[in-house]
Amino acid sequence: MITTNKKIHASLPWRVVPLTEANCHELCTWRYSPPYDLYNWSPWENMLQDQAEFADPQIRAEQYRAVLDEDGLLSGFVQFFPIVGVTRLGLGLRPDLCGKGSGIGTQFVQLLVQEAQRRMPQQEIDLEVLVWNKRAIQTYERAGFIITDTYDKWTPTGIADFHCMVYNGPSLIR
Repeated sequence: MITTNKKIHASLPWRVVPLTEANCHELCTWRYSPPYDLYNWSPWENMLQDQAEFADPQIRAEQYRAVLDEDGLLSGFVQFFPIVGVTRLGLGLRPDLCGKGSGIGTQFVQLLVQEAQRRMPQQEIDLEVLVWNKRAIQTYERAGFIITDTYDKWTPTGIADFHCMVYNGPSLIR
């Protein structure tokens, strides 16, 4: 797996760095097309007022990172959500990079797995994904995740069905 990730990292020269307040402001301007628009963040001013997610400086410092490209442009973000014995990934790729069929999403997820392993090498890595989000599920499977559970979970728009996917090493799916 390490060899694969080194190749991926070399082919897309992204780097994982602390998420700055300027990055947060930019994330709040990203707009995904329906049905993915539920992933849009609230305006930065609202996030700050509520101290929601990465607007809380402590949560931002402990859990969030930015992913920058070779020109220093924000390409995505990751949240390393701590659970006992597990690192849960929350992630987002810049909207104009999504759904291109180029494999960028898979490489992005593998980079985040590599970073999670570097941070907490003994922990299992998982993530949650809405069951209807076939595009993301395929990307996660290509990155080495498998579905281990399906359950209902409360969201800001009501109850929704989610898969829990656990990283199971490099996948043979290509």
